[in-house]
Amino acid sequence: MKYITFLIQCSDSKGLLAGITAFFYDNNFNILSCQQHTDLYTDKYFMRIKLDMSDLKMSRSDLEESFAKFAEPFKLNWSVSYSDAIPRVAIMVSKTTHCLYDILQKKQEGDLRCEIPLIISNHPDLEFVADQFKIPYYCFPMTKANKAEQEKQILELLDKHHIDLVVMARYMQILSEDFVKRYNYKIINIHHAFLPAFQGARPYMRAYEKGVKLIGATAHYATAELDEGPIIEQDVERVSHESSPEDLMRIGKDIERRVLSSAIRAHLDNQIIITNNRTIIFSS
Repeated sequence: MKYITFLIQCSDSKGLLAGITAFFYDNNFNILSCQQHTDLYTDKYFMRIKLDMSDLKMSRSDLEESFAKFAEPFKLNWSVSYSDAIPRVAIMVSKTTHCLYDILQKKQEGDLRCEIPLIISNHPDLEFVADQFKIPYYCFPMTKANKAEQEKQILELLDKHHIDLVVMARYMQILSEDFVKRYNYKIINIHHAFLPAFQGARPYMRAYEKGVKLIGATAHYATAELDEGPIIEQDVERVSHESSPEDLMRIGKDIERRVLSSAIRAHLDNQIIITNNRTIIFSS
């Protein structure tokens, strides 16, 4: 079934649910699901509503124009998406394969609804993975001297391929502020949840040396402030003094895989509303 998804946020007030659902009823839409949340601390209202696309008897632009007029007095901040528009995703990697393989396999099996027209890296090492899935692979080696020029070429490539989402699947480079602004809240990053205590190289060895009891991973939107973007998904597992650095790395990779794929799916399925630096994530 094809469907239309509206994501809505605004200041809380009486009658929002009744008014919004009445608009779609008056336009002869069957509401497939309606999820809402009121944040009592910020006095804000959030809604995700799915409509049967077969009920669409006007053009999409007419629907959006009509809803915009309805939304104006309520001061609704809203977006709309259509399930027949398949998002185009670019994956950025360095030398680690586990997240890359997981994304490509899930896409191949239909668990991630997207197209992946290219893979971008700062190293040539993972081209063999791209070849297995018949996806073009582009390598842009990075140095301090050439980073600005390389990023410019990457952005041109993303524009050329009409990319909707960039996934940093263990891409071990910090994106510039200009790059992030071009894809505001359209870049998802994954990192081990040791941050900020274990930033930098060899985090699992440093975690072992510290004797951690929990390890995990965090997927978030990339922003100009490093690792400070809105969090989409997190997970942890308990470990003990018996866990070797190799054990921690193996467990950590498993967590990174499932956290990143879960975050990507939530974004692709239009489940996420960003408010300030937080995310409201509705079920699919």
